Amino acid sequence: MDINVRIAGEAGQGIETAGEVLAQALADAGLYVFAAKSYMSRIRGGLNWYDIRISDQALFSGKENSDILLSLTAEGIKTLQGKAGSQAVVIADKATAENSSGCNCLDISGTAKTAGGSKIMANMVAAGVVFGMLPYDIEALSQQIRQAFDSKGEEMVKKNLKCAESGAELTKGLSDKLLFPQSGGADSFLCSGTEAVGMGALSAGVKFASAYPMTPATGVITYLAKHAREYGIVVEQAEDEIAAVNMVCGATFAGACALTATSGGGFALMAEGLSLSGMMELPVFIVLSQRPGPATGLPTRTAQQDLRFAVHGGHGEFPRAIFAPGTPEEAFKLTRKALATAHTFQSPAILMMDQFLADYVTNTAPLNTAYRPIDKQITTSPGEDYRRYKITENGVSPRAVPGGDALVKADSDEHDAEGHITENLSIRIEQHDKRMRKEKGIIEDSIAPMRYGPQDAQELIINWGSSYGPCREAVDTLNERGHGIAMLHFAQVWPLKTEEIKKAIQGDAPSWPELTCVEGNSTAQFAGLLKEQGIIDSRKPLLKYNGMPFTGIEIAEAIESD
Repeated sequence: MDINVRIAGEAGQGIETAGEVLAQALADAGLYVFAAKSYMSRIRGGLNWYDIRISDQALFSGKENSDILLSLTAEGIKTLQGKAGSQAVVIADKATAENSSGCNCLDISGTAKTAGGSKIMANMVAAGVVFGMLPYDIEALSQQIRQAFDSKGEEMVKKNLKCAESGAELTKGLSDKLLFPQSGGADSFLCSGTEAVGMGALSAGVKFASAYPMTPATGVITYLAKHAREYGIVVEQAEDEIAAVNMVCGATFAGACALTATSGGGFALMAEGLSLSGMMELPVFIVLSQRPGPATGLPTRTAQQDLRFAVHGGHGEFPRAIFAPGTPEEAFKLTRKALATAHTFQSPAILMMDQFLADYVTNTAPLNTAYRPIDKQITTSPGEDYRRYKITENGVSPRAVPGGDALVKADSDEHDAEGHITENLSIRIEQHDKRMRKEKGIIEDSIAPMRYGPQDAQELIINWGSSYGPCREAVDTLNERGHGIAMLHFAQVWPLKTEEIKKAIQGDAPSWPELTCVEGNSTAQFAGLLKEQGIIDSRKPLLKYNGMPFTGIEIAEAIESD
């Protein structure tokens, strides 16, 4: 049993604040929560909404339809009422309601003026309205309001509490037709992908971060900046993405654990710096948080359109590792893994998120944020015969940093084992082959895809990154309906360990299963990579590229109707 609550309004009306307060209050009440936001690229106006899905069982995706819809604007009712369920309760603010057909009109703005002294507090009245409809102790909401507004003083806390309490009093009889999940033993800790990446980076020992703000990657840098003093790191807002990635190249050359975060357009500018890290063999780490393109595209929406770009970005050939977490918990673990991989193999690593994973929050077991820095694999006793780019069997050369006992030379040009620029073609081949040999080690150290569902299933969903949760819900739904279906989730998308992946795809099935590849793009990019690597031959793509995330029921119905 689950209920999806949707609060809508303009940018500037505090919809996100109300949603965050409600989500945490419901988690504190012991409910499983999956909360996601949809917002326009505007500072004021437009239409934004915040979904809070609650259940007595773990949730992994959002829902297309709402069971409770509350809008502070007429536009919200006009646009979203058609996506309310047949038994949904629809609530409009009386001050803005233009067409009240099918709506419950409540004086939300007026209540805000009376209780709080300003209609700007209508968002807390709305939070109270929603919580008042739910059969849970409102003290959980009050506690969250106290925390949210504590920094603004006791008087502001009191006004917002009064607004929420007054909102709850407006709701008598509104939710009589709805059935609500019982509060259970869900973890009260809510976490987003953005926060998880930040926690992972801080715990892994990142000491320098630079970036130019770009939605939806900005949250990673702001999270690090918020905790910079606590963990002793430097966070720099660069003048552009070119400077940001080159600062990270410089920081890693000097021996620091460092990262940058960007989205597609910024990653395009970083391509030269990425290639520089390949030539200089630097452990550069880039968080690539995707949004729909090309160009500016839909800057506040979600997509999985940059995979090919991440695999092939940068001029020339050099190895890299690319990870794509499916949940906040996996984002935390893979951030640490990506940093460790970059330093172990002295090659760039990329963590691919998207707006959906970056922004949604859900119950997560508390993450181990204790300071446990990765091994940067730096040679502290290089010896007199130290050569930075020494030819080795596995392609990894000893790495010392400037300022120690070794003379460390590096350049963007081709170089010999000591780091001197060269145009000797034999040395060029020798050094290039040395760098490329590292890919074998990256593959051997790679993360195997995770299977969910029956081992002998003759139907298999293949997914990567943030579509993990919706695919998992689809598998559960389809199996409840009598299908024998499983899924294979890829958290590392490059390079690929072909023979092991083939075995994972077949599992215990008597023959090669029927494959459906679920991706947030229009060209089935990952399926194409699997085909190019000789892993799969035929597949049915299930694609979405309108800027919105998949839902579990959407995937289940698409597979069932095929």
